[in-house]
Amino acid sequence: MVVLIIATSLLLITISIFQYKTVAKEYNQKRIENMEFYVKKHINYMLSNTTYPLTDDNIKLIFKDKIHEISDIQNAEIQIYSLDGKLLKSSKESFSVATQSPIISKFIVRLVNASIDKRFVEVKTINGIKYRSSYSLIKNKKFKPIGILKLPNVPDDGYYEKKLNNFLVSLTQVYALMIALAFGLAYLLSSFITKPIYDFAEKLRETSLNQKNEKIPFSAKIKEINMLLHAYNRMIEELERNAIKLAQNERDLAWREMAKQVAHEIKNPLTPMRLTIQSFQRKFHPEDPNIKQKLNDFSESLIQQIDTMSAVASAFSDFASMPAQQNELLNVVEVVELTLDIFHEDYIVFECSEKDIISKIDRTQLIRVITNLVKNAMQAIPEDQETKMILVTIERIKKEVIITIKDNGTGISPEHIDNIFEPKFTTKNSGMGLGLGIIKNIIENYNGTITFESKFGRGTIFTVTLPIINS
Repeated sequence: MVVLIIATSLLLITISIFQYKTVAKEYNQKRIENMEFYVKKHINYMLSNTTYPLTDDNIKLIFKDKIHEISDIQNAEIQIYSLDGKLLKSSKESFSVATQSPIISKFIVRLVNASIDKRFVEVKTINGIKYRSSYSLIKNKKFKPIGILKLPNVPDDGYYEKKLNNFLVSLTQVYALMIALAFGLAYLLSSFITKPIYDFAEKLRETSLNQKNEKIPFSAKIKEINMLLHAYNRMIEELERNAIKLAQNERDLAWREMAKQVAHEIKNPLTPMRLTIQSFQRKFHPEDPNIKQKLNDFSESLIQQIDTMSAVASAFSDFASMPAQQNELLNVVEVVELTLDIFHEDYIVFECSEKDIISKIDRTQLIRVITNLVKNAMQAIPEDQETKMILVTIERIKKEVIITIKDNGTGISPEHIDNIFEPKFTTKNSGMGLGLGIIKNIIENYNGTITFESKFGRGTIFTVTLPIINS
């Protein structure tokens, strides 16, 4: 409302100023035309009744005293010039017609002669005030030009400007009163109308899918607001029904995701177990002098993988993080080396300059980390690639153990780099894609980190950092 009043007032003021200026301009033009008409009427009368020949010198004699009478009657200064612009007679008493007398510029003389009505009005602004000087031809009875009449320095009348200023002052006072009344009315309306809307907005801000939301009683005195409250209450009812459905869907989804994770984690050790059994079956010889040691290594490898599957199954039964941490002090070098024994590929190489690097960590989870990373490295190398290489290294840096798994496979394409640790993300034809996500969670639970560097087409390096005990 206030904005509308201000906009209307500005429009009205603009129109008023334009209209007043137009009227003032017309008034001043008409005023100088009337003055010029009556002055020339007196001049023509004197010229028609004089006995002197109408020459420049005689004009001085004709208007010797009469020009002052005309000036007093019309309340205007009068100057008469020759056709070439020289001053002949002026109504000013003290004016001296000498060599220093003012002249009319040739430019103005040409403008007067070139105009249709043989007159020209010059407008000048001096100290912010507009002055108008009128130039027109004086003719004899035969309509032959004999001189130029100048009515100099006729100032614009300030009457209309005063009227305009008075109008603007009055208009400003009226609109100031209207704006004050509008503010007062807006305040009253805000108490009557906007307060229920504000209360409704506060209630709507508190509305959440994860809590019990209260309905709003129909207490407003305005029909439209009551309709809004009714729509809100219906939304609350629908929200409660959807919350129940959503909770059920989330439970179902959680069970499905857990089942997928368990299936993925159980499948991981099955492949190396199968490879280990096949290798043992192929190389088994009852008369081998090292048969007992090989049988013992074979058994320990299978037992480690079986323990891993058992831990997954136990965690699934408790619907908890899998598997639960069973921390113990262990030699990281020994566990990693033993884990790599289940892989019989010649291109898998293990390097470590130290024998003992002790850390407090769950043995099963460490085995899972190494197994998954090595398995992923194997799958990243194409079967038809001539030179294959997987290098697993362990080194100690300050109070951390650094485990790196480097391969010369196909690498990770740039568009997949940001998603590599996301659950269910995979570029393989089979599998759930949960391995790297679970590995990341395991490592971070021990305040460790896992990072990678990859060059597409040249290979990938995964780096696992874990805190250690003996430093």
